Amino acid sequence: MFTRVFGKPKQDTSSNALATLDKLNETLEMLEKKENVLLKKAAAEVEKAKEYTKRKNKKAAIQCLKRKRLYEQQVEQLGNFQLRIYDQMIMLEGAKATTETVDALRTGAATMKAMQKATNIDDVDKTMDEINEQTENMKQIQEALSAPIGAAADFDEDELEAELEELESAELEEQLLQPTFTAPAPSMQVPAGRQPARPAPAKPTP
Repeated sequence: MFTRVFGKPKQDTSSNALATLDKLNETLEMLEKKENVLLKKAAAEVEKAKEYTKRKNKKAAIQCLKRKRLYEQQVEQLGNFQLRIYDQMIMLEGAKATTETVDALRTGAATMKAMQKATNIDDVDKTMDEINEQTENMKQIQEALSAPIGAAADFDEDELEAELEELESAELEEQLLQPTFTAPAPSMQVPAGRQPARPAPAKPTP
């Protein structure tokens, strides 16, 4: 069965499976309706048998029970039919899921194969070489842009460092030659009530 299913296109198998499942569901509903009708008829025969028993009509009561047995046999038969249909539905749903899984895996494998075919190892190596070459070119451009040009390129680094050392020495020497700051002498505090006496003015000589 799987061979026939897998040999058909995905769309056909899916539509056929759905149509079959719908048909099986319709059959199940029909069988359930018949089963309910037979159960009602069997129950009705039981009630008739009770009535005939009350009337002491044993023969008629037995006939009712016989018909009840026939109805029950048909109900049992319909139950077996329903079980077969349920089993068929389960198998069909499983086959449908298997088919869809296989189709998905097959599509994925085909896509991967197409991608590998479109991107082979030579293309990858070529792309990586181009990237490395562009990176090296950009590095050289950045180095060229950062190199000093014009008058700044003629400056001697050693001379600049010597000039810097002279500036540092002159700054240190200037700091050493500055006079030391002296703090002012503390003022004398005279206690209150002991102000020094002013000298008496000198008398003029005759």
